[in-house]
Amino acid sequence: MNKTSPAFTLGIEEEYLLVDKETRSLVIDPPKELQQECEGLAEGQVTSELLRSQIEIGTKVCNNIQEAREDLARLRRVIVEVADKHNCAPIAASTHPFSAWTEQKQTQKDRYEALTAEMQGAARRLVICGMHVHVGIEENELRIDLMNQMSYFLPHLLALSCSSPFWGGRDTGLKSYRLTIFDALPRTGLPERFASWAEYQRHVNVLMDAGLIEDTTRIWWDMRPSAKFPTLETRVMDVCTRIDDAVALASLLVCMLRMLYRLRKSNQRWRLYTPMLIHENRWRAMRYSFDEGLIDLARGTVVPFDELLDELLGLVSEDAEALGCTEEISNVRDIVTRGTSAHRQLKDYELERASGKSVEDSLKAVVDTLISDTREGI
Repeated sequence: MNKTSPAFTLGIEEEYLLVDKETRSLVIDPPKELQQECEGLAEGQVTSELLRSQIEIGTKVCNNIQEAREDLARLRRVIVEVADKHNCAPIAASTHPFSAWTEQKQTQKDRYEALTAEMQGAARRLVICGMHVHVGIEENELRIDLMNQMSYFLPHLLALSCSSPFWGGRDTGLKSYRLTIFDALPRTGLPERFASWAEYQRHVNVLMDAGLIEDTTRIWWDMRPSAKFPTLETRVMDVCTRIDDAVALASLLVCMLRMLYRLRKSNQRWRLYTPMLIHENRWRAMRYSFDEGLIDLARGTVVPFDELLDELLGLVSEDAEALGCTEEISNVRDIVTRGTSAHRQLKDYELERASGKSVEDSLKAVVDTLISDTREGI
């Protein structure tokens, strides 16, 4: 790569749910000291979220995946240790197995109050968490081009990250129920396709000039040009319960973007497919994770996910080596072998029920596993 190549720096944001260790329910009104101490210890890298039962962390700008893992582990550790003092625990899961959204309290901030005033019930249901990964792509035209191409792979990333099979105490039948909640908001889903940065700006300016949005932070696509940083921000993924899974998927993402850039430098590109077909794969990822495969759009047939993953890892092997994340990206195979957080949650629930436990106690056991898995490896 030459001197004008993107930096391919990265930053990871994760949202967690806070649970009471005794009841395993969401903590509806955690003490203010918990948030304040987390913010102090993390030096500005912890923020509040829409609901008081949520908390968000964001790594610094990292030059490589090893830096990102170290900072992510440190931030998870801060939340775990401070929460312990208040008989709470964070769970890195995109939904809580049984706590009701109707019981949650909103964080008192003007931005959040404006959101719920506009979105009403669609916003009040947002007891969901995600993982957002920023990758440094400084040049505006390149960000748009890579976003157009990368849309094809967003369902693959979602399939590997699923952690929201339960909602309101029920097995939803979906591995990622989170997106059924989030997609009720406007300006969500797959990113729009634009011919240039100028075309993107013209479209968002229509919404801004009409007073519908203040800025592009109110555009919540699965991938977007960041409004705050010179990055592409990928938002499609559920939050990963295990830190190793989060790091593996962040590695895969940055390698795929570098691969697409490398093709571009050779006057090649990934074929652009109609959003209708990519939406079909997105739905399959929400419903099945990777269990039933995805459509290989070039072949026009559903292909087992492990076969698709082998091809994808082959495509980015050169990029993983160049970025120094060959070991981390290899852990993606472990996710397929072991299963996502959603698979683990469902398996634990079924085992508890088979042993004679009640639905309530079985769901509490799922929370216990989420608590321990969130702490693992930090």
